[in-house]
Amino acid sequence: MIATPVPAADAAPAALPPAWSRGLTALCRTLSKLALGLAIVGLLGLILCVQYQVVGRYVFNDTPTWAEALAMLLVLFVTAFGVAVGVRDAGHIGLESLIVLLPEKPRRWVEMLVHALVALFGALMLHSGWRWATMKWDEKKPMLGVPEGIDYVPLVIAGVLIVLFSLEHIVALLQGHRVAPAWE
Repeated sequence: MIATPVPAADAAPAALPPAWSRGLTALCRTLSKLALGLAIVGLLGLILCVQYQVVGRYVFNDTPTWAEALAMLLVLFVTAFGVAVGVRDAGHIGLESLIVLLPEKPRRWVEMLVHALVALFGALMLHSGWRWATMKWDEKKPMLGVPEGIDYVPLVIAGVLIVLFSLEHIVALLQGHRVAPAWE
């Protein structure tokens, strides 16, 4: 299901969203599922890295130097992908208990404001992450041999996804729909 109508006491049922809106929702749903899948793969990789490090340290008395650095990098990617999926599936922190007390129209405007602020936060993540990544790209991580700037790539990816997912929520609210979570 692409989008589900939000029942309103004083409004007629909304029509299906236009084709571009359905396309945006399909793109966002696909990107959300991809980000979730990558987060799961990253989490499995993180578990394997930590396990390898523990076995190397306590069984073989030879700690692999790269395992901790890779685990820390995977934490950044898993967290960034998870945050983006949380925004898409409306799992972020909110004051919904106060918003539900508002009448329909003001509630919708407050919800759009919240999504606009989340989009602004995502844009700031994108901008800052891009600046730091480009500034640090020529430096190498000693344990992994990859650019230091790779630590900031998750901010860029999550920033783009958060802006896109927030815009999807705003469009859905304007059309009287809600965004169905990717797992539905």
